Amino acid sequence: MIRTLGIVGGTFDPIHYGHLRLGAEVMAALGMSEVRMIPAGVPPHRSPPVASGADRLAMTELGCAEFPGLVADGREILRPGPSYTVVTLQALHAEDMSRPLALIIGSDAFAGLAGWHRWEQLFTLAHLVVVERPGAPALPDAAPPALQEQWNRRLTTDPSRLSRQLAGSIVRQRVTPQPISSTAIRAALEQGASSRAEIRGLLPAAVLAYIDRNQLYRPLPDAP
Repeated sequence: MIRTLGIVGGTFDPIHYGHLRLGAEVMAALGMSEVRMIPAGVPPHRSPPVASGADRLAMTELGCAEFPGLVADGREILRPGPSYTVVTLQALHAEDMSRPLALIIGSDAFAGLAGWHRWEQLFTLAHLVVVERPGAPALPDAAPPALQEQWNRRLTTDPSRLSRQLAGSIVRQRVTPQPISSTAIRAALEQGASSRAEIRGLLPAAVLAYIDRNQLYRPLPDAP
């Protein structure tokens, strides 16, 4: 039986233990072969990242080094144009058409899935593993009717379907809450040394060293 490849996407601006532990925990719980951590190049549904694509990919590589089975994948950084998930899944599927794929997303992201580019095609390319986000609305009530229909038709309590079939199932997966935010980390770094203690332990030391070395998320200049 071929083991499923997991996919976690995000801006990773910067990557932190919330992203990394999510990937590692889902991989272990569902017996995946590996999980690709894919930083977005040009995220279509949010403001542009603060750090460059090259820096975010480098930080993702450093973060993944702490977690066996997590692999940084720079295809969205290298691909021009908006970073559409459906295009990424098509590329991964084309590399090995016998390998099942599983897109790991938060319940809040799933509730907005109907706004994604060619969203219905996602189910023909991958399974979806939906993890709970603290404070997110309950599914499927939070989703629009078209997405509720997909949820009701595809939801399964049998995780072995992720490896027995190539795509099309939805699995709910509980994970350990990780209340860590890239936004909060950037804000603390922008405040300088006085706020630096707030982020200790929230991201790998190698990532923090890279941020320091490359002078990312520098303190805000004093107002005139």
